[in-house]
Amino acid sequence: MTDEEIEAAVASDPDAAPIADEAWFREAVALRRDRKERVGIRLDRDVLNWFRSKGRGYQTHINDVLRRYMEAQRG
Repeated sequence: MTDEEIEAAVASDPDAAPIADEAWFREAVALRRDRKERVGIRLDRDVLNWFRSKGRGYQTHINDVLRRYMEAQRG
């Protein structure tokens, strides 16, 4: 697709986020998360399969769920 075709497709899709322009990139702030640590963890097969079924990024999704739980427990 050409840039013009992409812009037209985005403009016609009410659910699409606007295309980031140069002004957006000038004002954008990079968020730095703590570095992740590789660990081994045993999970029930059905739990792991469910997260994997969500597609790419399932490990990040597991991390996000655990983070929300941790934050809820902190009160």
